[in-house]
Amino acid sequence: MAEKFTSKSFLAITSRHLKLKPLLIFERVLNSPSIASAARDLNLTQSAVTKSIQELEAILDVPLFERTNRGILPTCYGSLLGDRVKTVITELRYLTDELNSFRSGETGHVIVGSLISASVQLLPKAIIKLKQQRPGILITIREGANDQLFQALANGEVDVVVGRLPNENLPLLRQFPFKHAVLYPDEMCAVAGQAHPAARQKNLTLHDLLEYPWIFPLRESPARLFVDQLFQDAGIDSPKNITESLSVLTNISLLQDSSMIVLMPRTVAQHFVQLGLLSILDLGNIKKGSKVGYSIRADRMPTPAAQCFIECLKVISKMVLRQDDADCLLPATS
Repeated sequence: MAEKFTSKSFLAITSRHLKLKPLLIFERVLNSPSIASAARDLNLTQSAVTKSIQELEAILDVPLFERTNRGILPTCYGSLLGDRVKTVITELRYLTDELNSFRSGETGHVIVGSLISASVQLLPKAIIKLKQQRPGILITIREGANDQLFQALANGEVDVVVGRLPNENLPLLRQFPFKHAVLYPDEMCAVAGQAHPAARQKNLTLHDLLEYPWIFPLRESPARLFVDQLFQDAGIDSPKNITESLSVLTNISLLQDSSMIVLMPRTVAQHFVQLGLLSILDLGNIKKGSKVGYSIRADRMPTPAAQCFIECLKVISKMVLRQDDADCLLPATS
């Protein structure tokens, strides 16, 4: 009879039976729509992958997956093991990066979580600078909302999150030790397409823009609280005609092809204004003290590759600040 999957026996089980390869296979199956898909990714036969999962289940004496009409889904045991395996794989990646960096000082892998406020200027320019200095470092970018990216940072799936720093009330921030560093302040502004009727009007108020359709952040996003509070502080109800989206490309297309309006960080908006794609409405700066920066785990030293990337962020942030100051001297709309 196999030993039960308990905290008392797990260490004994792992020391005697578990090996790394089955765990790597399990992790791939966990993140794949099917065993066949995982087998292709691993360059193994489907039967070999199935056998490895069955052997792992026999060692732990619990079912890890169940078959449904939507494919395979992890059981509660599979989900629990998945969280632990992610940590193991992350630590192995950290070890690989550190060994490579000590050996050559030129390689490594940095996984970056990107929020909209960093995705247009700060992040691309920092990547270019890093690649000029260390072309051997691999950069992987993951986009998402605050809660998704900070959960990934907590799990070790990303090394650094870059963008508008989160509200201190985000529950996840109280569960894990994060370190936040401010790079520069940023303010929100109202943005629309160049042909928007309000694009050439002066001294606008939020009330003047209520009849237009708006693009809002998703309801679960901390940015949504910011937008809702903005209208509440102005003493008016939120617009009735809204679309919820965090997709930069989708939002730009919507703004160009309709009379929609969106709130956007000024450093991001200025970039699209210079490209002739959008206009900043004369609503004034919406001063809420937002800050752009980066976040890392406070209880882990960044890998040498991640530290090099952070240094590039610091250099580029000074350039973004100078550019933003220059842009403020230019007309906001074209």
